[in-house]
Amino acid sequence: MAKMKKIARYKKPLNINVGMIIFAMIFVYLSFSVYTYLSRDHVQFYEVVEGSIVNDKSYTGILFREETVENAPQTGYVNYYIREGKRAAAGARVYSLDETGKLGEFLEENRDAQTAISPENLAALKKQLSALTLSYQDNRFREVYDAKYSLQAAVAEYMNFSALSEMDALLQEQGISYQQVYAGRAGIVSYAVDSFEGMDPALVTAESFDRSTYERRAGLAGGLVEAGTPVYKLITSEEWCVVFPLDEEDQEAFAGLDALTIRPQGSDMTLRGSFSRFTGGDGGQYGRIDFDRYMIQFVSDRFMNFSISSEETSGLKIPVTAVTTKEFYTVPLEYRTTGGDAQADETGFYKEVYSESGESSVVFTPAEIYNSTEEYYYIDKGDASPFKSGDYLVMPDSDERYQIGATATLTGVYNINKGYAVFKQIRELAENGEYYIIEKGTSYGLSVYDHIVLNADTVTEGQIVYQ
Repeated sequence: MAKMKKIARYKKPLNINVGMIIFAMIFVYLSFSVYTYLSRDHVQFYEVVEGSIVNDKSYTGILFREETVENAPQTGYVNYYIREGKRAAAGARVYSLDETGKLGEFLEENRDAQTAISPENLAALKKQLSALTLSYQDNRFREVYDAKYSLQAAVAEYMNFSALSEMDALLQEQGISYQQVYAGRAGIVSYAVDSFEGMDPALVTAESFDRSTYERRAGLAGGLVEAGTPVYKLITSEEWCVVFPLDEEDQEAFAGLDALTIRPQGSDMTLRGSFSRFTGGDGGQYGRIDFDRYMIQFVSDRFMNFSISSEETSGLKIPVTAVTTKEFYTVPLEYRTTGGDAQADETGFYKEVYSESGESSVVFTPAEIYNSTEEYYYIDKGDASPFKSGDYLVMPDSDERYQIGATATLTGVYNINKGYAVFKQIRELAENGEYYIIEKGTSYGLSVYDHIVLNADTVTEGQIVYQ
């Protein structure tokens, strides 16, 4: 039998060709590019856009109207016929006084016979609740009770007004007597009474705005009132005003203005009225805005939280984080010149230089201008600048010299349109804490769609920036 020979696997030789070499080189290049991209610091940029800012400042004011408080002619239980904020004609029945309280009991027992609240009246109640919700603050919880009494008065008016007109005969049959009280003149009815009725707005003081000491009483339907105590008040004019304190900043901002626009808190309304300033009872400065419309919208309010909108400022909009400051050398305008021949379009200065032997000569040195005033140009002061403190500049066509040394600071941002950080001056017009509105179209400044560094603290002048 023949002897089996051992079979060895044949190793195919590695054939390295040009294609494999090229592929390996591309792979190494891509790996290196990905690594360097992931390992380097990424600078975020912002694209400059046009925008505007309206700075609103909040105030608390006191509302004044032409108000007359009406007192109860006798002691009794009160039932209202006109809801809060409704206009009453002269001679209209406003409320009734029942000495025994049987009228209220009768209305409660005959509730099923009364007319249901209409959708319009229900919507008015919801609006009153919404206004309370929007303006509520924990430190003024007592206003919840005032709102409760106002709602009760409104519900009583909605229910009782139509019911009593139909039940007069039944009341007479049961021997229930009550005194009806009528409006002496036309006006808007309010059941919220405080100490400001009849007060001269010019006598306000800082204490007048202290909400913690403010006392307000709202009429309670079915409640007992004593003779001679306030029951309701009648507002007889559409003219009203809001008075608010002015600080020094406000006095400067509103100087020369005769009208202001306000936006009440929790409302989409904007109101424009005549503005005036006066000295209050405590010697402080106060503002007054007079209106002749929309009084009924705030008939139940004595205090108003509102904001005043300043004029809208438009320009280029940039983030606050992009803004920084930088120091520059200042050089008189007369020393600026342009280079000759190939440097004809370049701006610069004639700088005095010295050879090793000590001989002096004048050399044209290009310079980038960062800003200019009526007297000076601003040139770079950094380490890469061709100018140093102590250098002398020579005025063109003259022997006059200027020694570099004086400096000034500019506010600006880092522009990265060219792939590296270049300082650009800005002129601030307005600011809201998050963005600046800066002047557009300035020399040496920014333009729309320029790319700037989002956080100026992350780069330095001349740094290469990958976008």
